[in-house]
Formats: sequence, C-alpha cells, structure tokens
Amino acid sequence: MYWAAWRHLPIMFPKADLPRVPAHWRTFDTRKSPLSGSQRLASNPTNAILNYLYAVLESETRLAVAALGLDPGLGFWHVDTPARDSLACDLMEPVRPKVDAFLLDWITREPLRRSWFFEQRDGNCRLMSSLAIDLSQTARMWGRAVAPTAEWVASTLWSNSRKPTDKIAPPTRLTQRYKREAKGAPSFSVVERAPHHQRLCHGCGKAIQPEHTHCGRCAIEGATQRLTDAARAGREASRSPEARAKHRATRRRHALACAAWDPSSQPAWLTSEVFSQQVQPLLAKVQASAIRSRIGISRWYAGKIQQGYRPHPRHWQALAQLVGIAGSS
Repeated sequence: MYWAAWRHLPIMFPKADLPRVPAHWRTFDTRKSPLSGSQRLASNPTNAILNYLYAVLESETRLAVAALGLDPGLGFWHVDTPARDSLACDLMEPVRPKVDAFLLDWITREPLRRSWFFEQRDGNCRLMSSLAIDLSQTARMWGRAVAPTAEWVASTLWSNSRKPTDKIAPPTRLTQRYKREAKGAPSFSVVERAPHHQRLCHGCGKAIQPEHTHCGRCAIEGATQRLTDAARAGREASRSPEARAKHRATRRRHALACAAWDPSSQPAWLTSEVFSQQVQPLLAKVQASAIRSRIGISRWYAGKIQQGYRPHPRHWQALAQLVGIAGSS
C-alpha cells in the first residue's frame, strides 16, 4: 500500500531531454522490478536512485554496528542469510523513511538529467558515476541518522546481559551522548543537512541559480509562450456572449450620452482650436488612469486620448480642467 501511493508519481526531466527518455522512466511505477520480481535490478531511474541510497545507508549502518562491538550478521527481524548483515538491515529500517523523504523532496522539485542514467541490454537502469558520487555525499547524513538507534540497541542488549560490576553502560562512540550530557549540551547533535543539489533548468537541463527555474534563454521562450497563450485566452474571452453583451451596453450608454449632449452648454472659449493647441498637448503628460477616472471611459480609450486621439466634445471641458485650463485665458 505504501509503494502503491508512489506508483503514478510523475518524474520530471528537462524539456530538451524528453525525446530520449523512455515512457516507463517518467513515473515512479512499482517498487518491484519486472526483471527480478524484487527491488533489485531497477528498471527506471527513481528506483535505481532509491536502491543506491539504501545501499549507502546499509553501509553506514554496518559501520555503526561494528563500531559498537556488535556482530552485524546476527539480526532480529531479518533472517540470517549468507552474505547479508541482518543486524544492519534491522537497524536501517527506522531511517528508511528519511531516505524516502529525501528522494521524494528532490524529484518533486527538480528534474533529472537523462545523462545521469544508462540502460543495459536487459533493461536494468544504472547510475552514471557523476550521479553516484553526488549521492555518496549523503553518507554522513545517514550515518548520523542511524547512530542513535544503533546505540539504543547496544544499550538494550547490554542491560539484559551479564557484565562486570565496574561497567555501567557501553560507550556512546557514535553520538558522544554521555560527553554532551556532562557538558550540559543536548543529548544528540544537530541533524546533518542534506548536500546541496545543483538546480537544473526545466527546459534545457543547464545548471542555474537556486532561485530560478529556467535559464535566461528558456525563460524568454517560456515568457513568449505565456504571452501568446494569454493573448489567445483574451481574444476568446472578448468574443464570449457575456463580453459582447457588456460591449453593446457600453456603446449604447455612450451613444445616448452623445445624443443628449447640448453643444450650447460648451463654454464659448473652448473651441476646437483651443483644445487641439492647448489641451491636447498637455494630456500626453497625464496618466491614462487619471483621464479614465475623470471622464469615465475604458483604459484603452484613455490611452488613445493620451496618445493624441480627439474625444467627443462633451469631454473637452472635463479634460481642460484636468490639465489646469479653466478659462478663456
């Protein structure tokens, strides 16, 4: 049930890499490989990464167990099997969710490069050395994560076994907990942070700054496409029945206002020549929003007036007052 929730998780690749990415690489799919019927021999990149991280975690757990003087081969949950350290497999279980969370956070934020993986003839997906080196840098983080569990198991085994009276408890070699408590510090050190991953452009896969999602070239292409889509959506919206009804109502309202306007109400000094020579040049310096709010027109029409378009004479007096001309002078 746990891995079924991951099944349809989409895996991102840069747009430029998509033609070379197989279809079965673009989702997490099942945890069991069709090549082996188990988790071994992963058939897609995410499962290959997960297998590698689990191997790094198992290695760090084996080192922790050996450092505490325990036998890595004597497990409790995992059955003893040749060529397997069952105790290491037991103790890495509490840290597996942290490995899963690390991978999940990575693949939901960043794309994977096609050049990081290769596929063998049998379909087994493997990691290139560059990615394997980067993933190996997480070893310190997994070692610190498993250290408290390993020390707890060692302490529990110690408390239930015969021991010399002068020995109180096994040393905490991994976390230095006793030394920290003696100095008044927290029992466990701060959790090791995950190594920084290079942020990749979602378009071409080029390395970019952490605060960006596209490089400069792909950002321009994306912005152009978004503007084109927005223009198309705007044209479609302007042709909708609701938009056309509003347009007709506005035209009707302005037509009635023009018909009801009395030319004799215009001041004698405000002639066509005065408006063209004195008022109109000053309107170019006025913001379109001010023109729009003064005479109650659309933003587009206000911009046309600002650029030199002559409006209906019924607006002349209000515009003259807007630019500070209010008399025959």
